[in-house]
Amino acid sequence: MTITEEPEQSWWGKGSVSAALLTLVIFASSIAADKWVSNAQLTLPLLLATVASMTAASLGISPLKALKVRQVVCEKTPKGHKRKSGTPTMGGLLIVPVGTILGGLITREPEASQQLLTASGVTLAYMVIGGFDDWCSLKQRSNTGLRPQSKLLLQTTAALVFLVIAAWQGWISSTVSLPFGISLSLGMLIWPLGLFVFLAESNATNLTDGLDGLASGCGSLVFTGLALQLMLRGNHGNPALAGFCMAMAGAWLGFLMLNRNPARIFMGDTGSLAMGAALSAVALLSDSLWPLLVMGGVFLAESLSVIIQVSVFKATKEANGQGQRLFRMAPLHHHFELGGMNERVVVPCFWLATVVFVVLGLLLRPLA
Repeated sequence: MTITEEPEQSWWGKGSVSAALLTLVIFASSIAADKWVSNAQLTLPLLLATVASMTAASLGISPLKALKVRQVVCEKTPKGHKRKSGTPTMGGLLIVPVGTILGGLITREPEASQQLLTASGVTLAYMVIGGFDDWCSLKQRSNTGLRPQSKLLLQTTAALVFLVIAAWQGWISSTVSLPFGISLSLGMLIWPLGLFVFLAESNATNLTDGLDGLASGCGSLVFTGLALQLMLRGNHGNPALAGFCMAMAGAWLGFLMLNRNPARIFMGDTGSLAMGAALSAVALLSDSLWPLLVMGGVFLAESLSVIIQVSVFKATKEANGQGQRLFRMAPLHHHFELGGMNERVVVPCFWLATVVFVVLGLLLRPLA
């Protein structure tokens, strides 16, 4: 089943309303937290990052076009995506530095500043890895990029550097806090788990970046949710990392203004890998692995859909090379597209699902 091409619509059908509602939800949540939660100062970094990111993305579109940094659409994607070919990409180069710079200036407290610097460092490292991947795709005029083994090796190396620094400084607890006062003591297993989180989360956000505004909208919501749960922990919270989260949320929210349907710019792997790295770093430094798992439910579903699709196909593969497919196409958002849902409907639905996951994560947040 193919996607029906639709004529150009008014501003109502171009993602403006849903993007405005998403922005309203995030800013309302931030303002409410500042008013009712002790020591919360979330709105200022959110506002500054949103404005700075939107400005950087707006000014960066023309240079990217001049450099011919334009999206190459994979042949296997739904036919409706062919029109996206030629849209400027690698927008992560413009916005990730905004979030990391503003987020890194949240506090002057020495240890917290060092944590923010380390989180920013691994985020920027993943941005560079994604940049290499995007550049290879552009040179090859395909959507393949770096070889999977090379990309995984670079991601692993950057994550290991972060984990070594965190272990040296004693920043990461070996205990994972769960809801209802339950905790899981992992001992040395926290380190392989930490590496897995970086690889899984960065690739999950990468897979989610397939529709206009999908990853940027979901990412801004998850960063906001992590910030809120950190402040709601009271004395066990982390205002510095919460502020960093809001700066990152603002960076993606500002980018969304130009990435919403019809997108004028894409983040590329440059942005999506960095998003996953930043989420992983915050979760590990603040004992927020459980909230990230719940709040990032859309990222998890997108990743699982690919794993399940590949597994089912291989398990049922016949001599002629054909196998069964559980989904029409993976990742999951393409399944709904090929089912007849327009991109302008799929994206807000995934945003709404993320809102539900964030609320659920807040309700089931660790108490310590």
